[in-house]
Amino acid sequence: MSLTHFDKKGDAHMVDVSDKDVTARIATAEGHIKMAAETFSIISEGRAKKGDVLGIARLAGIMGAKKTPDLIPLCHPLPVTKVAVDLTLDPDLPGVRIAATVKTTGQTGVEMEALTAVSTAALTVYDMAKAVDKAMEIGGVRVILKDGGKSGRYEA
Repeated sequence: MSLTHFDKKGDAHMVDVSDKDVTARIATAEGHIKMAAETFSIISEGRAKKGDVLGIARLAGIMGAKKTPDLIPLCHPLPVTKVAVDLTLDPDLPGVRIAATVKTTGQTGVEMEALTAVSTAALTVYDMAKAVDKAMEIGGVRVILKDGGKSGRYEA
């Protein structure tokens, strides 16, 4: 198996997907952001000075998925047909668990869009709460589901 984004000379290139079948594709990614207990309380009680942290982070995640090809140099622009971003308060972290599901019908998958949605949502939580907690930690960002296309289904 070789890396698809490099040609025989080792130069980066955009993969040619023109011969691939158009199929329904879906990907789900997850991640989290850990924070101090007081920060968790501020967010969960709606006391953040910048506003609705989870609502704004959800919108940022959706926007991030749509902007993925602008951020990742070799990513194909895709007609994204669905982006769902769920942010769940988890007192055991303490922090926020984030999951994003992206769908399209196309010739390549949407794993990068799902990962970008999670990452953008987590970065937005950080931005909204950094005034009270600069030590927040973003982690666990990974693809947990991918389906559609020649390579079939993957589940973590």
